[in-house]
Amino acid sequence: MTDAENEILTLEEVAVYLKAGKRTVYRLAQKGEIPAFKLGGTWRFCRSDLERWIAESTNKQKPGA
Repeated sequence: MTDAENEILTLEEVAVYLKAGKRTVYRLAQKGEIPAFKLGGTWRFCRSDLERWIAESTNKQKPGA
């Protein structure tokens, strides 16, 4: 894996990456709907986990997938 795949992102960085609001990302993390973990009380996200989650979410929406 490359360094970019292992990159750990903050909630703010994920919001920009997903083009979503910070509150939306926070809510998804709290509900366990997006891959995340807490570090010192703040949410963190692994870029490779997010990319996998996006791919899986996209595949679920395709008919016949």
